[in-house]
Amino acid sequence: MNELSCDIGIGGMTCASCVARVERAIAKVPGVQSVSVNLATESARVTWANPAPSSDTATNPDADIASDAQAQQARLRRAVRDAGYEPLAAEYLELAPVGPWVGFLPVAIGLLLSAPLVLPMLGDALGQHWMLPALWQFLLATPVQFVLGARFYKAGWHALLEGSGNMDLLVALGTTAGWALSVWLWLSAPAGPMVHLYFEGSAVVITLVLLGKWLEARAKRQTTDAIRALHALRPERARVIGLEGEIEIPIDELLVDDRVVVLPGERFAADGVVLEGQTQVDESMLTGEPLPVPKTVDAHVTGGSINGEGRVVMKVTATGTATVLANIIRWVEDAQAAKAPIQRLVDQVSAVFVPVVLVLAVFTLGGWWWTGHSVEVSLIHAVAVLVIACPCALGLATPAAIMAGTGVAAKFGILIKDAQALEITHRVDTVAFDKTGTLTVGQPRLLFTDSLDASWLALAASLQSGSEHPLAHAVVQAATAQGLSWVAPTDVRAVPGFGSEGFVEGRALLLGSLRWMDVLQVPEGPWRAQAAAWQAQGASVSVLVERTPQGLLARAVLAFGDEPKPGVQAALAQLRQRGLRLVMISGDNPGAAQAMAARLGLRTDEVHANVMPGDKAALVRQLQLNPDGPAHVVAFVGDGINDAPALAAADVGLAMANVSVQGQGGGTDVAMQAAGITLMRGDVALVAGALDISARTVAKIRQNLFWAFAYNAAGIPLAAMGYLSPVVAGAAMALSSVSVMTNALLLKRWKP
Repeated sequence: MNELSCDIGIGGMTCASCVARVERAIAKVPGVQSVSVNLATESARVTWANPAPSSDTATNPDADIASDAQAQQARLRRAVRDAGYEPLAAEYLELAPVGPWVGFLPVAIGLLLSAPLVLPMLGDALGQHWMLPALWQFLLATPVQFVLGARFYKAGWHALLEGSGNMDLLVALGTTAGWALSVWLWLSAPAGPMVHLYFEGSAVVITLVLLGKWLEARAKRQTTDAIRALHALRPERARVIGLEGEIEIPIDELLVDDRVVVLPGERFAADGVVLEGQTQVDESMLTGEPLPVPKTVDAHVTGGSINGEGRVVMKVTATGTATVLANIIRWVEDAQAAKAPIQRLVDQVSAVFVPVVLVLAVFTLGGWWWTGHSVEVSLIHAVAVLVIACPCALGLATPAAIMAGTGVAAKFGILIKDAQALEITHRVDTVAFDKTGTLTVGQPRLLFTDSLDASWLALAASLQSGSEHPLAHAVVQAATAQGLSWVAPTDVRAVPGFGSEGFVEGRALLLGSLRWMDVLQVPEGPWRAQAAAWQAQGASVSVLVERTPQGLLARAVLAFGDEPKPGVQAALAQLRQRGLRLVMISGDNPGAAQAMAARLGLRTDEVHANVMPGDKAALVRQLQLNPDGPAHVVAFVGDGINDAPALAAADVGLAMANVSVQGQGGGTDVAMQAAGITLMRGDVALVAGALDISARTVAKIRQNLFWAFAYNAAGIPLAAMGYLSPVVAGAAMALSSVSVMTNALLLKRWKP
């Protein structure tokens, strides 16, 4: 079985009840495993099981899978349409026309037709009688009711067919009742003084609801600004060096290994490696780092970043959906489309909300009529209950805040990949850091070697020449600096957590940690004292051993040193000020780990040394234990492939990446996949930023939910008791949705 997924844009949803109805409709499609509908993004994320084609019957399995997926997407879109909504392109909100007055025409028409109906109400307050004849009121109100309000009838009718309710049904029932009451009073009134009609109430309610939905849509477009900005980073064309010289082609035609010319001020069209030239590259839109990054030959560049003052030629290493920019866009879209756990409670409330409101409206009608009031008065109060109780704000409270929070975080280089990570992060009380590459520069240097024979350094460089480990790079760089040459090793095998072994010119060599030497029981010698002395100085020590007929013999001892990242001590102090417990996890010996901890401002009890890569996840689970109360909420910050299990085991995994070095297929990519949050530059200060934006976003969610529930809790009783007219109820209902969106958009002012 293959698990496939897709996104579907959905037009016509207005409230949380619509969300529940669309989810039920899609869930009924055979094969669907999960569906999540988001009101703020107006989209659905659907996952389904696609049977794998039999190798006996399928002549082209890939084509069969693609055909089945296309057919399933068609079925999903049909289910959306049958539920009464419009299936659209998943990114239609991002591609929709942008402008301050887009979609305002129906609202403007409603305002023009409703204004003459409202003016007499203002005249009464001034002692003037400007009431229009009943026929004129009818002619002005009817187009608003049945032309501009047609969307409410259509969606409300589909809701009734599904045996459910939504905001549109409440508006349609309430305004129709007011319009029909006015027509009945007009036609049944005896000749003489004009009776009071309620055409203005129905027309104004529909106009106000349309105005509220327009303001809401305008705010939604602002929440997708982050995605729009990321899409805008992708240039349309690239200048490729072909057989006939430089030619411009659409970037969709770029292939891996193409040579592309990038002029000063242009954006890089894809990920690649610099072949010629040197320049400064602005990566601020991807990483949040304001300073340009120098690039020379062999440096990695990222699609979407801006070339500085130099002309460069690059070789393309990734195109299309494989680029860093495409991954960033996908992660941000995934986070904005996902539902936070708190939203499930809101969905459960919304599922029963509309039926309860309909019952309350009936009780309001019956209660007023039973207490001796006219049917006219009773119906108006029931209409007010229907209008004010629309659950728009409930449906928007959570997704609007998540969209705004994840969008502004991405702007500063904090990619929040799922809503659950966003909701949990603010509760973190323990932050565990991998040492090398996270707290330190991750580019250790070979400080000392005790072998007087440089050939041993050349042999060590040969053994390490194919490794991506930072210590291996340090050995190769030291050999290069001394002008030594080396040969390619054979039968090289990495031993996780210990080192590597292989053959160099027929000699069996091992290079690894002192811990490995103890496991292998390498005979003691003067090398042991030298290693201990360097460890006491805070160095990381490795030993080069040769396997001989006489056994294992130590040939050279190598000592490595690393440097803390700039600003990391201040960043750790800032986290400590937030009341967090800090932990450093290192595979180094205790001496080296404690020496680095002292430079970072960490205490002795905050250091865990000699931790094997496979044991990091177990240590994270140990940190989560709390015998005195609730379990600790642990965030783990790492950057390498060996950090992936710990990132997955933590309550929140934060992968520290650097887009400048992506595209190498290295461990950073694996760490980013395992983590819930990715920090797009190696700055520990972003950890505090991630915690802060999580806290602020969750605070906005809670504020929105509080006001949405409080609005209904106060508004429905007031309307039932006769303190709110339908017009005031309509204005309040429209205002509730707009206020929720506006409150969420305040997050766009956040800076880490």
